[in-house]
Amino acid sequence: MGKGYNARIAANPYIVGSFACIGGGLFGLDISSMSGVLSNDAYKRTFSHPSSNAQGAIVASMPAGSLVGALMVTQLADRIGRKKTIILSGLIWVIGSILQCASVNRGMLVVGRIISGISVGIASAVVPIYQSEITEPAFYFIQFGCSYIDGVASFRIPWGLQMIPALFLSLGMLIFPESPRWLFDHGREEEALEILADLHGGGDPNNDLVLLEFAEIKEQVLFERTEGAKSYLDLLKPGMPRRVGLGMALQMWSQLSGMNVMMYYIVYVFQGAGITGRRGNLISASVQYVLNVALTIPAIIYIDKWGRRPMLLVGTLLMGFFLFLVGGLQGGYGQWGVVDGDRIWVISDNDSVTKGVIVCSYLFVCSFAITMGPVSWTYPAELFPLKVRAKAVSISTATNWVFNFALAWAVPPGLSTIAWKTYLIFGTFNFAAFIHIFFMYPETVGRSLEEVEEIFKQGHVFTAWKIGKSVGKKTLQEVVDKTKELEGGKSSMSDHDEKA
Repeated sequence: MGKGYNARIAANPYIVGSFACIGGGLFGLDISSMSGVLSNDAYKRTFSHPSSNAQGAIVASMPAGSLVGALMVTQLADRIGRKKTIILSGLIWVIGSILQCASVNRGMLVVGRIISGISVGIASAVVPIYQSEITEPAFYFIQFGCSYIDGVASFRIPWGLQMIPALFLSLGMLIFPESPRWLFDHGREEEALEILADLHGGGDPNNDLVLLEFAEIKEQVLFERTEGAKSYLDLLKPGMPRRVGLGMALQMWSQLSGMNVMMYYIVYVFQGAGITGRRGNLISASVQYVLNVALTIPAIIYIDKWGRRPMLLVGTLLMGFFLFLVGGLQGGYGQWGVVDGDRIWVISDNDSVTKGVIVCSYLFVCSFAITMGPVSWTYPAELFPLKVRAKAVSISTATNWVFNFALAWAVPPGLSTIAWKTYLIFGTFNFAAFIHIFFMYPETVGRSLEEVEEIFKQGHVFTAWKIGKSVGKKTLQEVVDKTKELEGGKSSMSDHDEKA
């Protein structure tokens, strides 16, 4: 019987990680395909010209489903494994995309978006877990082209094309390995060692790195098994509430940064800046999407060199600064007007200010993409021990979707009432996030998932910067000695039980 995965591909953690990222990219597909149709005449006619509140509800149905999906991971990831859960998320996305593509009214569209949202919620929670456990310590232009199609095909084609990456994800995951940590936790130690050897040792199970990681996993699993059954109650045990709070708060700040608002409703943002017309609006918005993707690449490459804390601190400061500039320019030079029959706050006949708003919007997106974007998903998965990781990460991810849902619904009415002040509110959230991260978020870069345990034993709840970079570092011999100690203690407990 074969291994069930391609060893050559599994040996390259960058390929594994990049492929798994497709799961996280499903949400980006929805943002691009939905934001691009908000000013589409065929879309408006088909769905009865939705008001700002109705449009907010349509957009918010996706994160509502994602909340459900993120909570489902608590059972799926532990019961059927990380790999199968990712495959399932892709199949669910296809079903949702079909319903959206075929929708003839708001109800059908909302149902399709909720189903797609469930897929995104599952993927967004399980992909970071999978990546953390298996690796070493251009869609908007389609929307632009389709916007020139006369009729409902202008929005149905982009919605239908969303199925392709999901199919690629589900089928492609068949050649990737299961998480070795999940296998070990389910009594499949030999398979776990084989995968570790393929991933990190060129197929050699006696490689020092393989032995170190296998010993660490073994130590951690043995320790966690003595602590009791896997349960939500484990999240309330000493030390866990702090970590759960950090994971949830970071996902909250990720949404309150205003990024998804700027992406989902970019058409409204540029309308307010004075850019009207299909061509100008879509070209300006497409540049923003390209920047978002392009700036994420260096963040992925250098995230382990730069560190989590510096990226988060610099990112929140820059995002807050640029949002205040956008709000200030719109507040100082804009006024209420009517664009395409809608009453909006708009900058008129001031080309330099319009360009200033666009540039600041671009710089805001770049700031998020290279800092908060990747770290907000990486950091929570690094905080928790194996026993509670799936449940804790899913709760953190659920927090993301709760705030995503609320903001997606609230922002259109907000822009139509308080206009430019909306940007000042999100800018203030970013500065608040900076303060919270500075005092309470320890650095986790360079540590294995097992070594992170030592970080939180240091305390420093409100002085996170005092935790040294060497905390948690272990040699191979130290890990092996600790494992023998735990096994000896477990054996003694068994002998005592037998005599009793």
